[in-house]
Amino acid sequence: MSDKKDVSRRKFIRTATVAGAGAAAATTLAAPHVAKAAKILKVQAAWGGGIFLENAKSYVDRVNKMAGGSLKIDLLSVNSVVKTSQMQDAVHRGVLDGAHYVPAYWYSKSPAASLFGTGPCFGWSAQEMLGWIHYGGGKELFNELMGSLGLNLVSFFNSPMPAQPLGWFKEEIKDVSQMKGLKYRTVGLAADVLNEMGMSVVQLPGGEIQPAMKSGLIDAAEFNNPTSDSDFGMQDVSKDYHLASFHQSQEAFEITFNKKTFDGLAPELQSILEYASEAENSNFYWHNTLRYADDLIKLKEEHGVRVHRTPDSVMAGQLKAWDVVVDRISAEDPFFAKVVESQKTYAKKVMDYLLLNQPDYGLAYKHHFG
Repeated sequence: MSDKKDVSRRKFIRTATVAGAGAAAATTLAAPHVAKAAKILKVQAAWGGGIFLENAKSYVDRVNKMAGGSLKIDLLSVNSVVKTSQMQDAVHRGVLDGAHYVPAYWYSKSPAASLFGTGPCFGWSAQEMLGWIHYGGGKELFNELMGSLGLNLVSFFNSPMPAQPLGWFKEEIKDVSQMKGLKYRTVGLAADVLNEMGMSVVQLPGGEIQPAMKSGLIDAAEFNNPTSDSDFGMQDVSKDYHLASFHQSQEAFEITFNKKTFDGLAPELQSILEYASEAENSNFYWHNTLRYADDLIKLKEEHGVRVHRTPDSVMAGQLKAWDVVVDRISAEDPFFAKVVESQKTYAKKVMDYLLLNQPDYGLAYKHHFG
């Protein structure tokens, strides 16, 4: 075969190949796009409204946007399928795919549950508690707890709550002696602590707090923050509001999913559920602290609420009560003791650095604002 004919043959083959590829591409483009149905997760929140339901929606919005149509969370408000006290069991059984709540709401299953949200203060805040969960061994201990309880769950923790106020009283509390005998509302391990201080503690859902105080069923109460407390109308039954307390000085949300359902998701969707939680961690703090500050101003200026800082004698009494409660439960529950020891190890190391390094922000605040 001559060189001229060989070149022509190769040119023909190359042209035909390109033309064939173009036709195939055109066929592909012309084929109708069949959208894959999104996996829908039914997740119930423990909140019927207010800022905490906004926070739950914020997490859900992040997941739905990041998933790009391949996964969608259908958020249900409180009591939509089951009562708050039944939410964990419902997720375990697969009646719900997930839940948005706090560990104190299933504290009755194990006292150790409260350590992941409303435990003793070792000089740390919720930020450091979340650091312990993610990097200090807390997540592994939580999963161990799930295994020991036989719960088919996967959980993520986020949203570092500021210390919860001591709450609303019928008169200003100036000394720890005034706490004894008061009928008081709180939840979780905090109930044991305040009982140890001589209070009579009643554990009530958020929506029942204000009516209970109005009717005289309880003398004092806390829920969480100035915004939620305002929504409940606590300013209508009390004018003395005490900020700062060690009864629940670090807490975070828990977002839990049915483990079988979670394991059945594609790895990238599992990652979206996890990392949307981490992203919400920052959003919660930035968003909620401003709202709390604005609503505290409204309580003072529009509703005549007298805001007090809880006396040191009360907070010192709380720390002593925590010691008693922790020692008692640790003696009865080796796993509880194991979690406490892990927390102490983390807090001692991390807070040694932070407390030495942090300047006195109060000094700077007073310098500028008096």
